[in-house]
Amino acid sequence: MVILVLVFYVLLGLFICNVLLKWNEYRFNKKGLPPGTLGWPVFGETTEFLKKGPNFMKNQRDKYGSIFKSHILGCPTIVSMDTELNRYILLNEGKGLVPGYPQSLLDVLGKGNIAAVHDAAHKSIRGALLTLINPTTIKDQLLPKIDDFVRSHLSNWDGKIIDIQEKTREMALLSSFKQIATVEYRSISEAFKPEFYKLVLGSLSLPINLPGTNYRRGFQARKNVVRILGEIIKERRASLPMAQNDMLGCLLRMEDPRYIFSDEEIIDQIIMIMYSAYETVSTTSMMVIKYLHDHPRALKELMNEHLAIRKGKEPKDMINWNDYKSMKFTRAVIFETMRLATIVNGVLRKTTREMKLNGFVIPKGWKIYVYTRESNYDPSLYPEPLTFNPWRWQDKSLESHNHFMLFGGGSRLCPGKELGLAEISTFLHYFVTKYRYDAIHIWL
Repeated sequence: MVILVLVFYVLLGLFICNVLLKWNEYRFNKKGLPPGTLGWPVFGETTEFLKKGPNFMKNQRDKYGSIFKSHILGCPTIVSMDTELNRYILLNEGKGLVPGYPQSLLDVLGKGNIAAVHDAAHKSIRGALLTLINPTTIKDQLLPKIDDFVRSHLSNWDGKIIDIQEKTREMALLSSFKQIATVEYRSISEAFKPEFYKLVLGSLSLPINLPGTNYRRGFQARKNVVRILGEIIKERRASLPMAQNDMLGCLLRMEDPRYIFSDEEIIDQIIMIMYSAYETVSTTSMMVIKYLHDHPRALKELMNEHLAIRKGKEPKDMINWNDYKSMKFTRAVIFETMRLATIVNGVLRKTTREMKLNGFVIPKGWKIYVYTRESNYDPSLYPEPLTFNPWRWQDKSLESHNHFMLFGGGSRLCPGKELGLAEISTFLHYFVTKYRYDAIHIWL
């Protein structure tokens, strides 16, 4: 009898699971959709997407082709791994397409951040940010701050076992904080760091506001981050017209009416600047160290480049803009690392009307995941694509070909591209001229 009851409940469970899966497929069924699966109600295929990452994408592509449907991070989503379609989407924002980032990212990073807005709001914020991080500002104001910070950050690594992932994350966060709020960052960075780390974890999660979830922790951390930044802005406004010569000071002193923002808007941009630096600069810096360790010839050439820059300088002398611009091989190493490690897998867009793309119907309100990772391994673009070969970037045309998407594309090309490159290059300069290193453990 007990066995019969167990069999009954097992069969009942299987029946319910099958009904739920079929119901989700029926709920979003529409003629003309790409092939694919939608998974469970609410959860969709988010668990597999977050756990398996690129392997999930490859498995789905093998089953359904380069364009398929899924349900991730709470939304029905079309995934495009088609290079030409991805380029079209990136270059045609506004023609039925707007940013489509998941609800968790909007709630945690702020709905007014540059990645979330579009049309006039995006143009205004992008214009303001470009005044903060243009080449002249990097040369005269930001590079000296980066140099000072990186030199200090690396000052006591000698003879120690270093967790390079932890140290590069800390570097990326605190260096960007120093550029934003030069005076305040030292006194509040220790209180700020744990909150920011929780914010990052919650930014890509299912938006389920229950105790113990990454979303709840990230959303609560955002409140604390907003409070800390709000207090800094309040003190800064009270001291106007006297202002600090940093990013926050520039934002508060903006006179062009196109670039005057509320405190809430400024906080959203600050969080996004720090989030972007944390996610890209830290991971790229860590992976460069890994690849250089594995490829002694590349390490030697990069080291020679930096030793030549150091030659004739006093130990206390900072690197300058001309030094940075002379780091040709360093730039190639960074690009090759970003390509091979694929720091950013893709971007999300949302349809504002029903669209037809590559013969498929995309319903209004669906997300499109422009998955650019696979173009980094296209042998027609990069011969022997799985080989670490920074020398390939000596061909300058690689930086301008139609499918170069390491920094996004179209009107969403990363405004902080040059600043990020300068920061990673500065880190590598002091790392390879000050230390010799070996890997004890590598987890990837």
